[in-house]
This record gives sequence, structure tokens and C-alpha cells, in this order.
Amino acid sequence: MTTPAGSADTNLPQTGPSAFDGHRPPERELLDDCVHCGFCLPTCPTYQLWGEEMDSPRGRIYLMDLAEKGEISLEGTFREHIDACLGCMACVTACPSGVQYDRLLESVRPQIERNVERDRGDALFRDAIFALFPYTRRLRAAALPGALYQQLRRIPGVAKLTSALPGRLAAMESLLPPVSVREAFARLPVFTPAVGTRRGRVALLSGCVQDVFFHRVNEATVRVLAAEGYDVLVPRDQQCCGALELHAGREETALGRARRTIARFETLDVDSVVTNVAGCGSSMKEYGHLLSDDEAWAERATAFSARVRDVHEVLAALEPVAVRHPVRGRVAYHDACHLGHAQKVRAQPRAVIRTIPEVELVDLPEAELCCGSAGIYNMVMPDAAAELGERKAANVRSVSPDVIVTANPGCLLQIGKYMADDGVPILHPVQLLDASIRGVPVPRT
Repeated sequence: MTTPAGSADTNLPQTGPSAFDGHRPPERELLDDCVHCGFCLPTCPTYQLWGEEMDSPRGRIYLMDLAEKGEISLEGTFREHIDACLGCMACVTACPSGVQYDRLLESVRPQIERNVERDRGDALFRDAIFALFPYTRRLRAAALPGALYQQLRRIPGVAKLTSALPGRLAAMESLLPPVSVREAFARLPVFTPAVGTRRGRVALLSGCVQDVFFHRVNEATVRVLAAEGYDVLVPRDQQCCGALELHAGREETALGRARRTIARFETLDVDSVVTNVAGCGSSMKEYGHLLSDDEAWAERATAFSARVRDVHEVLAALEPVAVRHPVRGRVAYHDACHLGHAQKVRAQPRAVIRTIPEVELVDLPEAELCCGSAGIYNMVMPDAAAELGERKAANVRSVSPDVIVTANPGCLLQIGKYMADDGVPILHPVQLLDASIRGVPVPRT
């Protein structure tokens, strides 16, 4: 496959003031940190796919540098190469110079959304995504026709029609999770008491897509936390945390959701605000930085972010007390990018899985490479996402697992899509732990 964009010199030069507007442009000091050494190249998914310099982290930083100096515009080539980035942050992990590519990308994507007019089809498609996914009620409403559609899709004629859908629509259709109307409309208890001696008190972010289409993961999370001695609060009126919009550069609406999330959780008498979604956790831990220039919210955001914990961090912090039953088999763990690279939470999920007797935990080849999910990436860049999905699936198959576990709904869908015919259960790690604690068979989904 060829790269989706050309080289940097195809942009017409525009010498003069910076191409970026004055609201949080990429900082000169951060741009200058990159010494273009190339350690990021083996870990960058798009560079691995296309071998194109401008589709590597150092190449994109070079483009940012040119735009900051006013030598290129944000349109055309610049936007195409930034859009092609998955935002997986594997380069941040790999960089020996500590380049904060995450901060740079975080500042540049909103610049594009504010200052570059997308073509009508692209803009409408993105608007449709964000008109649905951050809204739990809308997702629940969509579950009804979604369940009906999945029944109809079994009819050969309907399946033939869906196979003729164009690229982006076909990608979205193929990623539709198994829809259970019962699960979509289920509600978690507002309060679940600790089993036995109480060791802590936490609040759970139930999420949007997570709570509607992966409600069983939330149920397992509540059961596991309670079994390990935690009271669990699940505020009924919580809303989207803004992660999906933030990662796509829709800064204004994302920060509005961040403020609402802070306001809802900050008054709760809990030790931690827990999330079981890698993307949500990475954004919530960044609220303090994202709202640092907002006098009314900076201090509140910092205090909130300090209390955010991934569920694996909470479970790994104390010795387990709930009895585990054996789960025999090879378990392949896939590091979700926003857990491993963004949050640096790597050891804890593995430590939690290893508390299960008789589990053989195996890591994957090319573990640092993204599976191609990356927020909305597998919907807006389906060809690149498909190549990465196939590559991840091949790496998973190479270790012959009995179960695959990963801690992000996007990863569950993406890997599940490319391993649909393998018959291997793909689960969140807490589902595996929940089955062990309860002594029940490992679920299939």
C-alpha cells in the first residue's frame, strides 16, 4: 500500500507568521527537543506500513516546525500526515530524548479542526460519529435497530448488500459489536458494598460505548472490586469524559465534557475514580494539564486527575483477598496503547492476571505496534487500520492463545474483527479475573 499523503515539499510555502493560531500552538521548546535520531521509527505504525518519512513521528515534528515558522500551511499535506497518525504514543515510549510527541499532537489536532475546512463528506462523516458515540442515550436507542440489523445480516441477500458498502461505512459496519438489547439497557447499581472487610471506596466511570455495548465488562469490574474489598459507587447521571473528542482534536466540546465529569465526581467521598477503559483513563489523567490555563478549573482539574486510577492500578496496589480458582490455558495480553504508552500502566495488568492460578501469560511479538483501533481511526482511515489489524491478528495467532485479553473496547472490537474466524475468546482482563473469582467458565465475549 502507498502512503495516503505526499511529501512535505508539495505544500506551497507561506513565509511569514506562524500557520498556527494563538491558542495553544505547539511549543517551540517541545519541537526543539526532537534530534531526529530515528529511535521512534520501528515503533511507529504508519512508518512501518509505508516507510514514508513524513508519516513518522520525527517527520511530523518537522512538519510542525515548518508550520510554526510559517513556511507551510495547515492544509493539504500537513493535515493529511497528521490525520494519518494514530496517536498511539509508542514513539513517546521509545524516544531516548524524552520528546513529548503526545503534547505536540494534542496541540496540533485542534489547530487543524479550527483552521482547516474539511471536504463535505469527511466533515459529515466525522460529525455523525460525534453525534452518536459520546451519548449513552443515543447509543441505547441505536441498540434496538442494531440488534435487528444483526439478525437480518444473517440473511444471504442482506449480507451481500453490506459487502458492497463503501470504505468508511463498511469499516463502521464491520466493527459493530454483538448487540444485546438487555445488556444495552441494563444499569449498574449506584452502590455495591465491599465483600468482607472494606479496604477502600472507589467511584467507577461507566463510560459511553463501554456501558452500552460492553456492559458485561462493567459488571465484572464492579464484582471484582467488591470482592477485593472496595465499596463501588457508580453515579447514575455521569456523562462522557470527552476522550474520543479530545483524541480527534475537538478540544472545545472535549473540555466541556471534562468539566462536567470533574463536577460530577469531585464531591464524592472516594479514594479513587476508577476507569476500565484505556482511552478514558489517559484523558482523565490529563485534565489537570488540559485545563491548566482555565483559572476557574485548573486547581479542580489537577485534584481530580490525581485521583484517577486504572482498575489494574487499584487491583495491583494491595494483596488479593478474594480466592481465585484455576484458569488453565495460554492467555495473550495486548497492551492497549493508551494504557501502556500514554498511562505507562504495563506491569499492573500482567501482575493482576498472574494472580489467577494455572494461567500461562504470554506477550505478543511487535507488542508496541497499535492494533489500528485508535479512537475513531479505524473508521476514518479504514485501509491503514485494516493492515494494522491483520498484522496484529497474525502476531496474536503466532503465540497460539486460548484467550486474548486487552483493556480497551476499541481494541476488543478491532482484534475481534480480524480474528472473528479463530474462535478465541477476546476479553477485558477483569472478565478473566471475575470468572476466576466466581469459579465459572471463562466467557466467550
